[in-house]
Amino acid sequence: MNNRIKDQGNFIVRYWKSFLHAISGIIYGIRYEHNIIIMILATIVVTFAGFYYNISSCEWLFILFAVGSVISMEMINTSIEATIDLVTNQIHPLAKIAKDTASSATLVLCIVSLIGGCIIFIPKIF
Repeated sequence: MNNRIKDQGNFIVRYWKSFLHAISGIIYGIRYEHNIIIMILATIVVTFAGFYYNISSCEWLFILFAVGSVISMEMINTSIEATIDLVTNQIHPLAKIAKDTASSATLVLCIVSLIGGCIIFIPKIF
């Protein structure tokens, strides 16, 4: 049985409200998570570099997937940290593990994306 309280209205109203909630999450991330600002700046730099070096469609696909994945992972990390903070305000070893591993997932994805970006751009630069 589903005990979640759902918004009232037809399916278009519900989907619109869901969309607005998602936008609200993006705005929160931009306003309060400094890592997302760094990621957005990196996205701008990579986008300009992609146009400057005229990267291929396949390379653009990797860049788009990497950027979307990294920012999405940071949002998931933020939601995990907020959930832990909601559940407890005490220092607990399991809360530390949950926060640290969520953060490390973002770090791993950033490193993999950086390596992929280097594979794309280093040969074009040199």
